[in-house]
Amino acid sequence: MLNEESCSACRVGAPLVEGVELSELLEKIPEWQLDCFGSENQLVRVFPCRDFVSAMDFTQRVAAIAEQQGHHPSLLTEWGRVTVRWWTHKIKGLHRNDFVMASKTNEVWKDMQDKA
Repeated sequence: MLNEESCSACRVGAPLVEGVELSELLEKIPEWQLDCFGSENQLVRVFPCRDFVSAMDFTQRVAAIAEQQGHHPSLLTEWGRVTVRWWTHKIKGLHRNDFVMASKTNEVWKDMQDKA
């Protein structure tokens, strides 16, 4: 399972996730959308929250796993929602790490919902 994997070091020139591999990995994180921002593919998901405090809590939890894995998303925290975007800056697109982190983000979300 993707959420059990750890991010690997990614270097400039690492292969992008494309084609069949992209389709297969997207199937493992069906809540996420593929978004092309400029010329870079990104994974994006909007998480609905009860209020701003719960949105900040979720943001901080995602930030903690990002720091632990050494792979950081774009986070937009607003009243009632958090938008999370994963992509790999070094290769200007998607790496397997992005799918791993999307899956880990889902687990953070699930854990918060189970405790609510």
